[in-house]
Amino acid sequence: MEAFNQQLPLVLSIFPVVLLIWLMVKKNSVPSYIALPGVAFFIYLLQIFYFKNDFMMLNANAAAGVVATLTPITVIFGAIFFNRMMEATGCINVIRQWLGNINPNPVAQLMIIGWAFAFMIEGASGFGTPAAIAAPILVGLGFKPMQVAVFALIMNSVPVSFGAVGTPTWFGFGELKKSGILSDADILAIGKETGLIHFVAGFIIPVLALRFITTWAEIRKNIGFIYLSILACTIPYLLLAQVNYEFPSLVGGGIGLLLSVFLANKGVGLAKTESAEAQAKLTTGQVLKALAPLGLLMLILIVTRIQQLGIKGLLNDATPLFAINFGIFDFEVSRALILSFKNIFGQGVSESYKTLYVPAFIPFVITVWLSLIFFRVSFRDSFKVYYTTLGQTIKPLLALFGALVMVKFMMVGGDNSMVKTIGNSFAQIAGTNWAYFASYLGAIGAFFSGSNTVSNLTFGSIQHSIATQVHLPTDTVLALQSVGGAMGNMVCINNIIAVCSVLDVQNQEGAIIKKTAIPMFIYGVIAAIMAAIFIAFKVAA
Repeated sequence: MEAFNQQLPLVLSIFPVVLLIWLMVKKNSVPSYIALPGVAFFIYLLQIFYFKNDFMMLNANAAAGVVATLTPITVIFGAIFFNRMMEATGCINVIRQWLGNINPNPVAQLMIIGWAFAFMIEGASGFGTPAAIAAPILVGLGFKPMQVAVFALIMNSVPVSFGAVGTPTWFGFGELKKSGILSDADILAIGKETGLIHFVAGFIIPVLALRFITTWAEIRKNIGFIYLSILACTIPYLLLAQVNYEFPSLVGGGIGLLLSVFLANKGVGLAKTESAEAQAKLTTGQVLKALAPLGLLMLILIVTRIQQLGIKGLLNDATPLFAINFGIFDFEVSRALILSFKNIFGQGVSESYKTLYVPAFIPFVITVWLSLIFFRVSFRDSFKVYYTTLGQTIKPLLALFGALVMVKFMMVGGDNSMVKTIGNSFAQIAGTNWAYFASYLGAIGAFFSGSNTVSNLTFGSIQHSIATQVHLPTDTVLALQSVGGAMGNMVCINNIIAVCSVLDVQNQEGAIIKKTAIPMFIYGVIAAIMAAIFIAFKVAA
């Protein structure tokens, strides 16, 4: 009985996650916008009646979860808004026709848009924008929405650890650096091993992603182009990761996109495919005009994400502009319009929303406004773009609210929180074999939080502590943590909700998790094998 009582905190910490997955994948699945808030409420009751956490502390975290929901929901709104504009202006049709003219081979289109283009967007922005931007283009090219959703989620894994100009690496492990545990050289060493693990995974994961949207026969016929496109991104990515942890994904994606388009245009490595319909020739002006919104979007993303240009600093300026005390919380607005809700219910809990830095208003909304004017879209059609976008974001709002409040509740309790109980218990069970499982803890963090960065922030210190206790190389274990946070993007609830919302795929979140869990598991096996090789070399040295 005593042994059962000792394990009860772990059982009760894991049970809500198991319950959530069961609700979403069972035969008559519960929609995420019902299942997530329901499980969040269940955790709320557990925290009060079993874990005995303070009632007002939990309420403060629930309120913080509401504020935190602003980030993903505004990104989703912006992505849907952008895609509705692309349809209304006819840009999607022209892009589809242009890609067909480059090469009508579906595999070429999947690799150019779903792999190389998404790779570059991840490098610039992160926040789930790659799938949100690339997936609708693929649907516009004639691929099925459900298959595109799975494909896009799996593809958006290799570049993630260096996404958003390296944020998961330099910021995700930033707290360990601030506390003096890690140095700049340590973070670069972590980045080197992270890049190498992702590079090796790149030989397998994109091919698995393709299998969810096309046949093995088509993959075999076009395998030459597939690997040329993969290597066009991952070779510069790997090389840059040896000296820098901010630009591997951005530069690798940019080079890979240019080379993939060039190779597809020449038909290198591609089986000959006859277009189902005769494609009218497009002028260079028509193509450039249709690509202009995407070009503007990417330009704004890159300019606002590169630290050295100075705009990133301005958009993150936390210098207070004014503050108001509402009694139950302090509200502060900074020069960069960062909305901060501090000391909620007097519990020391705070949350903020970076109005100008979160990729919503900038670049999505601004790009849409400018494009609607540029393409002279009528007021009636412009209004239709607005209200269809709003209608499509209501259910994701409920789902994301449930997901983020659930995460907040599971992190209440400090070292005794449900999340840390799961992590520490798994580590104790694994012992010296922890290197084989470390990436899966990173994936759990991404599943909960929707972010490789947050996963690294949450579990980085635990992973470092475990590595020290069981005498494993800390840089290798932290690289596994970072890779795990990236591969966890495949099963991350936030990302799944985002891509389903943009594609208007209804109540398929559970079915998608069942599919993406397989390549995520395989990714973890690749990471474990690479870790064993790293450790063997270090022991030999």
